Amino acid sequence: MTSSDTLLAPTGDDETASLTLTGVRLGAGGPLGALRVADGRITALGPDVDAAQAGETDVRDLGGRTVLPGLWDAHVHLGQWAGVRHQLDLAGLTSAQAVADAVRARTHTTQPVTRPDAQPDVVVGYGFRDGLWPDLPHKDVLDAVCPDRPVALVSGDLHAAWLNSAGLALVGRAGHPTGLLREGEAFAAVSALPEVPVDVLDRWVAEACEAAAARGVTGVVDFHFADNLADWTRRAATRRPAVRVEAAVYPAHLEAAIARGLRTGDPLPGSGGLVRVGPLKLFTDGSLNTRTALCGDPYPGLEGTAEAYGIEETSYDSLVRLMRRAAGHGITPAVHAIGDRANTLALDAFEAVGHEGRIEHAQLLTAADVPRFAALGVTAGVQPAHATDDRDVADRHWAGRTGRAFAYGDLLAAGARLEFGSDAPVSPLDPWLGVAAAVHRTADGRPAWHPEQRIPVRDALAASARGRAALAVGDVADLVVVDVDPLEADAATLRAMPVHATLLGGRFTHGPG
Repeated sequence: MTSSDTLLAPTGDDETASLTLTGVRLGAGGPLGALRVADGRITALGPDVDAAQAGETDVRDLGGRTVLPGLWDAHVHLGQWAGVRHQLDLAGLTSAQAVADAVRARTHTTQPVTRPDAQPDVVVGYGFRDGLWPDLPHKDVLDAVCPDRPVALVSGDLHAAWLNSAGLALVGRAGHPTGLLREGEAFAAVSALPEVPVDVLDRWVAEACEAAAARGVTGVVDFHFADNLADWTRRAATRRPAVRVEAAVYPAHLEAAIARGLRTGDPLPGSGGLVRVGPLKLFTDGSLNTRTALCGDPYPGLEGTAEAYGIEETSYDSLVRLMRRAAGHGITPAVHAIGDRANTLALDAFEAVGHEGRIEHAQLLTAADVPRFAALGVTAGVQPAHATDDRDVADRHWAGRTGRAFAYGDLLAAGARLEFGSDAPVSPLDPWLGVAAAVHRTADGRPAWHPEQRIPVRDALAASARGRAALAVGDVADLVVVDVDPLEADAATLRAMPVHATLLGGRFTHGPG
């Protein structure tokens, strides 16, 4: 049994689920017919399936709607996404001063909360993108609007944090010259902030999973920066998640996972098979918006500086060592690589280790590296919404190279396996935004950005369903029912696709239950 087959295995709780969906279009562009589910799997489908003959008592006529394989978000930070849903939204603000004004408004309308653990109440915001701002984020700008209460703002790509003086003191960085922290320093600062109580975060995560199910999601790969195996063991013991979860491992927890004999695809105890061990997450570089993605060409304006080409987060030798250690114990490597130089290093490491795995993001590639994904058996875990969100930043900081940025058309033509995700909270946890971005390469009224990299709807749907391109007897009954056939949807409808129902192992997680 392959890893993907294991991840799609029904749970024991699914064994009593039995129903027939009639009056449905079977797949995008498919024929009208019926689909029968029993014991968590599709047992029959086609125009000749007769519910009455089967003696079904649970029969749903879906009025000509389309049934598709359930969708996955192959890259999400669930804890952060759950938290962001309750934070100050900074997305779309176009200057440091505009962000400061938003912070001022928040502090004027909400009073500090007295926490039972005596920790200060922090103004937390998310989503700023300073790559095109006319002014610079600086602690003085925040101090001017909020001098006493700690403020901590996280960038839209998660790779930077902007704090006021009170916030810097809180996280042990008093006296920092600017208050703008990047990469490892930013991650450490955010980790040092007062934590949301565990029971509150777990409730928020459960709500975020239910919201994902309402958009047709049946599974996620959780790359949250935490001990995901411990967190998900706790959550699964108290509440059945609305989606399947593959929980990533970070290097700090690798040896513990190995000591327990855990391998990618193994179910976590008490989860009923819904939560499984994911890949090992490693970093080669930073991000585009913070100009820390490792590239072969310097960033405009940074020529001659130490970080002109970006940042190498993990040395090649360390990368190979960690990948070999994980792969040797059945844990699949998943390597973050955004810049073209970073992707070359990651692919070189996969070649040296001789093991298949994943590259997360793969945003800028050299022409020579595109065919290496298929040749090495490396999945490209990509986030198409980033292509439309970051087109202007890419045009500025990767000028002259954007023809090979977010190169989904080239990767697909070269035989690479694509798996779509959102990188939530970097983009919303909504697979239809990614499908539409991959198909149309625009999210506004402008013409398609590098239309040569568009891919067909069918391929985008398969990449959003971990390769499930069609419904088949024997498949796990993870399904999504939509009101509009995706092949007949325009760009706006595809982005806002109305989801009628979602089923996990034949049970409704959204819609008529």
